[in-house]
Amino acid sequence: MIDRKIKFLAGFLFLFVFFLTGQPVRAAGASLYFSPGSGTFFVGSTFDVSVFVNTGGEDINAVEINVKFDPRKLQIASPTAGRSFIEVWVAQPTYDNVKGEMSFLGGLPSPGINTSAGLVSTVTFRIISPGETTVLFLDTSKVLRNDPEGTDILTSIGRGVYNLVIPPPEGPKIFSLTHPDTNKWYKDNNPTFCWEKEEGVTDFSYSFSQDSTEIPDNVSDGDHVCVSYGDVEDGIWYFHVKAKKAEVWGGTSHYSVQIDTTPPAIFTPVVEPAPRTIERQPLVSFITTDALSGISHYELKYIDITPERKEETVGFFREVSSPYKLTPLEIGKYLIVIRAYDLAGNWREGTVKIEILPEGIFFTGKGIQYRQFIVPWWFLIFILIIVLAIIFRSLWKKYKNLSEKRKTKLEERNIKFET
Repeated sequence: MIDRKIKFLAGFLFLFVFFLTGQPVRAAGASLYFSPGSGTFFVGSTFDVSVFVNTGGEDINAVEINVKFDPRKLQIASPTAGRSFIEVWVAQPTYDNVKGEMSFLGGLPSPGINTSAGLVSTVTFRIISPGETTVLFLDTSKVLRNDPEGTDILTSIGRGVYNLVIPPPEGPKIFSLTHPDTNKWYKDNNPTFCWEKEEGVTDFSYSFSQDSTEIPDNVSDGDHVCVSYGDVEDGIWYFHVKAKKAEVWGGTSHYSVQIDTTPPAIFTPVVEPAPRTIERQPLVSFITTDALSGISHYELKYIDITPERKEETVGFFREVSSPYKLTPLEIGKYLIVIRAYDLAGNWREGTVKIEILPEGIFFTGKGIQYRQFIVPWWFLIFILIIVLAIIFRSLWKKYKNLSEKRKTKLEERNIKFET
């Protein structure tokens, strides 16, 4: 529906100027890019990213721009600010801080715009957690040339890569022996924090929360320089500490920890062409998700479970990517084990049984297979229905013919009787 709207808008605006000027249009390639395309910013602060279009020397009069960002690291505080060359918004700029999506859809009257830096909008992002993050243009984005068809001339899309860091310490320098890297995810949910103590410091006040900008109160928690927390829930947490010196509380330092104790989501590998096959190297596909840290990698091994063999042959795990073509297997039964690891080191196993068969005709879940050819069940059922229909039609014809013959004989008998 949106695609029709934007093409209609582009075509309408083009025809308006075409009938006035009669100017032809040439094809070219347009590009989309972010400015700045990179940078380092502090957690808890905001920064602006502008969306620009380079028309590639062509006149364009409509754009559809769809952007993806990581909602675990960024949130949109304002979807649009400042100037824009867009004059007609087909749909108002929208964003979703849960899915991490943002969209712009609009244009301007003919002859449109021909520019290397056309500002679509400026977006204000709020930084909610540390780490490197990427803001992307989705493949559904379009830049439409000023012609009746609304030709999409987008050929190049950029990306924004941003480094999000904890603000520099304003108080004691913090470190952690259990969670030394603030950009890394850990499955250890018992963090310990320590901090330096300057000459003359008498007290410290500290807190532990999921608020990156929290300031501890002015109540002393003692003069010790280490503290531990146990059974911390999954998520991104922040330790805050400040020091008291000469009866004055100083600035606050912040330290982040990323905890993920939950394995990836349950998944089941899929085997092609089928779990029972004569193919000696079947293809195994697998995919899953992880709610917090994300998927790191997959590992695979197979176990020979053929009953005729005396001992099970167990392979070793190797790192693989999906889809994965198995090494040549002998005739028999195997258990394929896939492990999905998240970035914290948690893992989840998905398994599937396969059977390598000798050549011949055999039944599978998808149909009847001979070598690499599978006749699907739906096709066989369809053929069966046709055959039954033909048989029924033939029987019906025979029945009709017999009925006609009987009717004729009865009529002949009646005529003889009457005479």
